[in-house]
Amino acid sequence: MEVRTLDVPGASLHYEVRGSGSRPVALLICGGIYDAAAYAGLAAQLAERYTVVTYDRRGNSRSPLTGPPVPQRIEEHADDASRLLAEVSPDAPAFVFGNSSGAQIGLALAERHPEQVRVLVAHEPPLLSMLPDAAHWESVIADVERAYADGGAGAAMGVFGAAMGMGGGEDSDDSGGDSGGGSGGDSGGGAEPPSPEMQEMFARLEKNTDFFIGYEVPPFGHWTPDVDALRGSSVPIVLVAGEESEGEPPHRSAYALAERLGTPVETYPGGHGGFGLSADEFATRLDAAFSGS
Repeated sequence: MEVRTLDVPGASLHYEVRGSGSRPVALLICGGIYDAAAYAGLAAQLAERYTVVTYDRRGNSRSPLTGPPVPQRIEEHADDASRLLAEVSPDAPAFVFGNSSGAQIGLALAERHPEQVRVLVAHEPPLLSMLPDAAHWESVIADVERAYADGGAGAAMGVFGAAMGMGGGEDSDDSGGDSGGGSGGDSGGGAEPPSPEMQEMFARLEKNTDFFIGYEVPPFGHWTPDVDALRGSSVPIVLVAGEESEGEPPHRSAYALAERLGTPVETYPGGHGGFGLSADEFATRLDAAFSGS
């Protein structure tokens, strides 16, 4: 694995490259509070066939902003992904996978820079404004903003987590990414203690929580993709929901967008964080989606 940095307007992006540079690029875009480390298991599986690129999104972990934190824009994150692809795959479009808010960024990338995307696999994008109960989610986002202003990240995460009602993923500290195949912590029964690398990742995720709930959740929660642009795009879009997350807002969102686009939804192993807990099966499914089989 090679670790590199890329300066972009307003931030410096930490990114990691695995596999042979002669293979087609597969860009994995994370969401929520987690970073490139949560994709390590999936990236290792895919690196047998692709040049796999993972990165920490601006303002998170090892990708610091050059100024104070401000409300984030999906479009700016999509432009970050575009600049990264221009760096690592300047001559050919790349395969792209995004989970959660990373899937939102992938959709915006397909809208704004379709020439850079060969196939997009969007796993459970939380498109709250597209749900039948969108008015409820507008109220939830307003409650999150008030809780953050009054009580900080802990209070706001409590409001958000209760509303989302999810078993794990971007509304909790469970990234779903056992990023190396080992235990995420000492859960008893003789479990191995977390490695120094895992401890470092947990510390980064804890720090990311404030940025996520304060500066990403409200603007990302209001974002709606341009359905007409996506429907007319040259980019094949594969929408994915987890087999264990039925009824959860991001799962419902995948179906809401699929209905508007007139496409089916594929079911992948696990729930919102299935890419980490079922990395081998996930890699097999992604490879099939990328190859069109």
